[in-house]
Amino acid sequence: MNASPTLAAWSLAAVLAGFTPLALAGEGHDHGDAPAPVAGPALPRFTAVSDLFELVGVVDGKNITLYLDRFTDNSPVKDATLELQLDGKAIPLEAHADGEFEATLQEALQPGVVSVTATVMAGQDTDLLAGELDLHDEGADAHDQTAGPGLPPYAGWLGAGVLALGLVGFFVLRKGSARNRSAGGVA
Repeated sequence: MNASPTLAAWSLAAVLAGFTPLALAGEGHDHGDAPAPVAGPALPRFTAVSDLFELVGVVDGKNITLYLDRFTDNSPVKDATLELQLDGKAIPLEAHADGEFEATLQEALQPGVVSVTATVMAGQDTDLLAGELDLHDEGADAHDQTAGPGLPPYAGWLGAGVLALGLVGFFVLRKGSARNRSAGGVA
C-alpha cells in the first residue's frame, strides 16, 4: 500500500471537520453578545374589525384594556361609547382617553375560546364588532426557552464512531507508509 502524508493529512482533516456539530457551547459558555431577553410572555389579546372601526383588547388577569381606532387611518375614536360582551355577558367599561377603555372582571377568564361582541357608537356612526379571544392554559405552553438547539441523542455515539474510524484509517496509512520506507520504496 502506497500512501502519502498528504492523504493522511486530508483524512485527518475530514475526520476533524465531522466534529463541528459537537462544538456547541454548553450552559455557562458564551459565544458573543446574546440577544436581549424577552420580558415575558405576551398577554392574550383579541381584535374585532369592521369597515369603520378596529377594536383591540388586551387581557391581563382580571383587567381588560380596549383600544378603539378608526379602521381607515388608525386614529383613536373620539367621544365614542363602547358596550362589550364576553360570551354574551355584558362587561361594564370605563373610558380613560380617546379610544381607550378599561374593564375589571369579577374573576379571571377561564382557558378556552371566548366570543367577543362590541357595539360602537361614535357621532352618527354605529357599528357591531365581533371577534374571539383564545385563552390557553399557561401550564400547557410552558417549555424551556433557554435550551439551545440541542443535539440528537445519538450524536455522541456518531462522533465516537467517526473518531474511531478516522484513527483506524490514520494508523493504517501510517503503518503502510512506514513499511514502504523500510522496504526502500518504489520511485
